[in-house]
Amino acid sequence: MEKDYRVRVTKMLIRKEFTQLLKEKPVQSITVRELCERTGINRSTFYNHYQDVYDLLEQIENEMLGELNEHLKSISPENDLMSMSLFEGIFRFLTGNSDICVIMLGENGDKRFLFRMLEMGKENCVKNYLQSFPRASREQIEDFYAFVSNGCLGLMTSWIYTGMKKSPDELAATAKEIMTNALRYFDSLQPKK
Repeated sequence: MEKDYRVRVTKMLIRKEFTQLLKEKPVQSITVRELCERTGINRSTFYNHYQDVYDLLEQIENEMLGELNEHLKSISPENDLMSMSLFEGIFRFLTGNSDICVIMLGENGDKRFLFRMLEMGKENCVKNYLQSFPRASREQIEDFYAFVSNGCLGLMTSWIYTGMKKSPDELAATAKEIMTNALRYFDSLQPKK
């Protein structure tokens, strides 16, 4: 029990200092030595938990994506395209993880993380949109998803960098309004041949 507690505290300390360093510079400029000096732990302790700084970053990202995925499963019906609870849930999750989000969405963030975040819900969304808009091809749905998801990412990034002045509910309403208008695209499609 005591060992588990020490491991959790050590990992928390490493991650805290690592995220501080990511605010200052990109991951490729961070060394294990520098991180160990800042945390006051020795290198062997670091290597007991992580292979290198890239492994540390990946573990942080995986943990966050796992939490987001579980959070989304608990708040949104699978076939609801425009659920306010989905939009609100995403923005509340980001609010609760704003320290990490600022880094991941910032200039020193990992662009793969953003791609993984967008890909997480893609297949489910594409499936639901194909059922809801039978005149649309899979390619058209995927194009729509790419456009809208990147727009939402821009909205999130702007929100985070302007100090999250709007509440998650206000931002969710904005995202839903934009999405509702964007869905008119499917009304203009010709029937599939």
